[in-house]
Amino acid sequence: MTILKKTLSRILLLAILAACGIDMVSASAAAAQVKKRPNIVFLFCDDHAYQAISAYREVSAYGLNLNQTPNIDRLAKEGMRFDNCYVTNSICGPCRAVIQTGKYSHLNGFFCNWNKFDGTQQTFPKLLQKAGYQTAVIGKWHLGEHMPPQGYDYSEVLIGQGPYYNPPMLRNGERTKHTGYTTEIITDLALDWLKNQRDQDKPFMLMCQHKAPHRNWQPGPDYLNLYDDVTIPEPDTLFDDYATRGTPAKAQDMSIEVTMNDSDLKLTPQRNLTPEQKAKWDAAYDPKNKAFREANLQGKDLVRWKYQRYMKDYLRCIAAVDDNVGRVLKYLDETGLADNTVVIYSSDQGFYLGEHGWFDKRWMYQESLRTPLIVRWPGVVKAGATNGDIVSNLDFAETFLDIAGVEIPDDMQGRSLLPVLAGKTPADWRKYFYYQYYEFPGAHSVRRHYGVTDGRFKLIHFYEPDVDEWELYDVNADPKELKNIFGNPDSAADQARLQEHLKQLRKEYLVPEQDPPGSYPNRAGAYEKGVEQMKAKIERLGLKKQ
Repeated sequence: MTILKKTLSRILLLAILAACGIDMVSASAAAAQVKKRPNIVFLFCDDHAYQAISAYREVSAYGLNLNQTPNIDRLAKEGMRFDNCYVTNSICGPCRAVIQTGKYSHLNGFFCNWNKFDGTQQTFPKLLQKAGYQTAVIGKWHLGEHMPPQGYDYSEVLIGQGPYYNPPMLRNGERTKHTGYTTEIITDLALDWLKNQRDQDKPFMLMCQHKAPHRNWQPGPDYLNLYDDVTIPEPDTLFDDYATRGTPAKAQDMSIEVTMNDSDLKLTPQRNLTPEQKAKWDAAYDPKNKAFREANLQGKDLVRWKYQRYMKDYLRCIAAVDDNVGRVLKYLDETGLADNTVVIYSSDQGFYLGEHGWFDKRWMYQESLRTPLIVRWPGVVKAGATNGDIVSNLDFAETFLDIAGVEIPDDMQGRSLLPVLAGKTPADWRKYFYYQYYEFPGAHSVRRHYGVTDGRFKLIHFYEPDVDEWELYDVNADPKELKNIFGNPDSAADQARLQEHLKQLRKEYLVPEQDPPGSYPNRAGAYEKGVEQMKAKIERLGLKKQ
């Protein structure tokens, strides 16, 4: 970003503040307010579906009343809810690498969860450090243990995925051990850093990153019986047969019916619990499991039971996250930090909660493409605002830097959200968004694909030679993405338009024609073996390319 653009964005922000009459008695007072650099608290979850945030209920195509999240909802009431925040590559590690760098996977080198992040490259926390910010990351890192997180004055992160209970962690690279529920431990550590370990006179950037609600969805001790007395509503695509979709959707391995295992469903003993934790766990689950086994459910009744068990455990994990978001907000309120702290809530990507019969993420379909993003910035962001612009995790690094008044490097590929947050979306804001997923062969057998969307129409290409299928959806007319209209004469103009923009975006973002070697498994022949196994599965299921 040029100095001129940065200066103009600050002038724009001052003008908006003045027009709103927010905490201002004069232009000089406003200038002083903006000059005081804000703190940033980034509250981040793993696999938190927007459908499971009550503030997002109206955004979901299904509109189900799944749960209540009062503390996250508070951020939406006091800030801005983004309704079209899209991720570049819907899987945990790659999404985190994008946030660190402001670059797509093919440039930051982290394509799949088996990669290791190159911490020597340019990242936003390094730039914040140089500008005088204190930086800390606490919780789930998931970019490898080969080096401590770079650019952080303090880090205490889980090892790999990390367990839900009693997690070993790495504190500035040194192993530590904690006893308790991981969501609460991460919050304890974050609050301790805020209270006792930072320089009170310097602005800070805290990334508080929860493991929850990642698979296998283990609730905390205080939440084991939450939702026992309710029935979670089902999406009407729970028994989707994919009749109007292509081969990839039919050949996946991420269904509640088939893929979900006994550990996911808490039908086997859970590991890593202390005797006290195990006693509480068994007291909660043993009676429910006994009733399940006695019922001897079959067919759709069994799928429905699995859905209820999955969803209740998932939502129990989110209840703990929401309560711990509340703990952080309470601390900011009590210390007076809230007035000059930007609080951001988001997730690495979206997640399936039974839609199309699935759990997990990966696809470019809405439930996994869209992630929650809520930003509260007192005096800048209008309370209760909603935004429908296409924004992305690609924009997070640039936004953090712009909030801090740090120049944005020209090689970052996103844009600062500052003008959007101030209610003044630039006329040249993106109208089309590029997506690419690489992790095949891999968990859940989702094929490699890339695509483009304008927020209404979505074009997807499953581009591997043995698949080579296209899909096109009109998300306004078909919000559940059930009807592939690629090749339909009535949609020919939109199809051609998106194909042209897909070509342009791949060129603009420097996407190579061939997937880079780092996106393939290291083992010789592993990709070819995965393709052959998928071919055999397609033949066994009697599927034909669309």
